[in-house]
This record gives sequence, C-alpha cells and structure tokens, in this order.
Amino acid sequence: MRKTFSFLVLCAMFSCNSPTNVFDDFETPALKRIWSTERMELRSFEIQSEVVRKGKHAAKITLRAGDVVEEANDTSPASERDELQEADDLYSIEERKYEYHFSLFIPDSFPIVPTRLIIAQWKQKCPAKSFSDASPVLAIRFQSGKLMITLNTDSGRQKLYEQRESVRNKWLDFKFQIRFSQQDSGEVAAYLNEKSIINYNGVTSYSKKKGYHGTHNTYYFKMGLYRDRMQEPMTIYIDDYQKKELVVPK
Repeated sequence: MRKTFSFLVLCAMFSCNSPTNVFDDFETPALKRIWSTERMELRSFEIQSEVVRKGKHAAKITLRAGDVVEEANDTSPASERDELQEADDLYSIEERKYEYHFSLFIPDSFPIVPTRLIIAQWKQKCPAKSFSDASPVLAIRFQSGKLMITLNTDSGRQKLYEQRESVRNKWLDFKFQIRFSQQDSGEVAAYLNEKSIINYNGVTSYSKKKGYHGTHNTYYFKMGLYRDRMQEPMTIYIDDYQKKELVVPK
C-alpha cells in the first residue's frame, strides 16, 4: 500500500518545529508569502526603485482616504489603513523570544498632523471579535512630527521612547528583540540606527482579566500606515525586513 503524507503532516514533522527565520528585501516583483494583504488596498502597494535602503528595490505604501475603513465604536474612532501583516503561521508565541529588523523611510513631504498614526505594531491575537479593537501591545507611532514607541498592557499605555527631532527624509533602521509575556519575564530591547533606545523588562502582554488566554497567546506584526480617518494621503517606504526566533539555551 502506497504511503501518502499531507502537507500538514509533513509540516508537523519538519518545518513547523523549526525556529522562525524569514526575510523580505522586496527585490522580487511580487510580495513573498510571508505577508497577508487583507488589510491593504492592492492599488496602494508598489515595489519601486527610486527610494531604497539596500539593493535595487523597496516597498512603497500610499494610504488614501477611504482605504480599508473600520467604523467607530464605543472605544475607538473610525480608522483607515494600508498595512502588510505577517502570515498566520508566523505569529509569535508567548514566552518565546524573537528578533525583528526593518527599515522605514518617511519622506519630507509627509504631513505633520496630530492625527493618530501607527507605522508598525505588534497585536495580540483576540480570542473573540469583541476584543479586536484593543490597542497594540507594542507600537511605533508618528504623530505631530514626533516618533514614539508605546507599550500597552492591562495597566494601560506607557511611552518607552520618544524622538522629538525630525525623522523625515532619512532611513530609520529598527531592530527589536521581544519576548511577549504576562509575567515579569517579558522583554523589549530596541535599537534605532544601531543605537540602543529601549531596554525594558516586565509584562508585555494583556492577561486573562482582559479576555485573552491565560497562556499560549499569539502575537502578530504589521507595518505600513494605520490612522484615524483624514483626507490627506500619506506615503511610507519599507525595506530590509527580517524576523527570526532567538533560541535561548535551556
């Protein structure tokens, strides 16, 4: 009798047990399968060669009024977005440690407005739709000309970093080392252009009290443009993305 193995069985035996290590330098005409575009208008995404960090190409995202709208609710105003979101099978797992590298470029024509704007974020996967509007656990924000990195947990929001000097018209090379945890074992170490900007230890997750799982939560990464609704378009460039799991010796 011929033996057959489904893709899922093979995945369970081999690749799914391997530490995460993926990258995208945006040098190919099409997006790699590590991304989901469900939160992106396809007309708003482009692989271009005029503004690049490395190689010959980089991604360009232009958010226009009315792109991927989410209506207002009791806790959040109406929003719109164009974001690259990592594929479901790449979600980070609670208590494991991951490293992210990516470069962002905000052109000098980018509007300076007080509108809420997030350019990269890590969201905790909601066990129920009613929690889908919870603030990202970790977020890079650009608002009123200031670059900020915030952490949200049961205790509320805290600002881990703020850069008041202009960050437009220059590449911002980020590196994050993150362990999501409901305990004090959580970590966030961040570097901007090779300079250490955050060294945080403590809770880095919402808890069961907020409606999430008591253990084994998952977290997903998105980058692009997410804002409260407004009429003026915004453009950002992305290059040199990598995510890998840091295997800590036992």
